Amino acid sequence: MQATALSDKAVALIVQRTATAAGFDAARYGGHSLRAGLATSAAEAGLSERAIMAQTGHKSVTMVRRYIREGSLFRDNAAAALGL
Repeated sequence: MQATALSDKAVALIVQRTATAAGFDAARYGGHSLRAGLATSAAEAGLSERAIMAQTGHKSVTMVRRYIREGSLFRDNAAAALGL
């Protein structure tokens, strides 16, 4: 067990090695990918921005919104809510 947290560089290295092992271009992935993925998945699951911010450590709604990817673009809209 490690006594200190992983550095941002260590997390990026782990993500890039895993991406390479899975056959992906490691240059496209890093620690940021994990944070954005969590924010996006949490938003798609219906969690509030405040709950996401509590997990990710974002201080502003504006910034957390930048991390939430457009994965729900075609599901989270007025037409989808109406069943169209």
